[in-house]
Amino acid sequence: MRSRRNAQGRLSPQEQMDLLHAANFSERDLKKLYKRFRALDTNQNGELDTHELFDVPELADNPLVKRVLSIFDTNGDGKVSFVEFLVGLSKLAANTDEFQKTKFAFDVYDINKDGSISNGELFAVMKMMVGSNLNDQQVREIQKRLS
Repeated sequence: MRSRRNAQGRLSPQEQMDLLHAANFSERDLKKLYKRFRALDTNQNGELDTHELFDVPELADNPLVKRVLSIFDTNGDGKVSFVEFLVGLSKLAANTDEFQKTKFAFDVYDINKDGSISNGELFAVMKMMVGSNLNDQQVREIQKRLS
């Protein structure tokens, strides 16, 4: 799902319309998001990778950036195209239905994408969130309480 851009790095009018319909954003929002995407895309290759996202101060300390990137990365190439970025963000938008938001939250924990959350996946995501603030045993205790 790679975005096709013309020589000036802009989306074609048809691609803009396709994205408007697919992602449920206004034309104004789409333009803002594209501008933001291009600013994040520091090497200007039309895709975002973890290094580019970790360069963003608001995201650098977020323990789930890699998980969100993997959810946005629908083709599994380790990078996020503008289309993937837009579709991913649309799942978090205020006007998105509760099912899509819940599915996104579920996908954060479903690391291997098998449709279920194992104890190992729950532990891994919890460990990402707490970092070195809690040791493995403390995280397991919290996990036990949640089970």
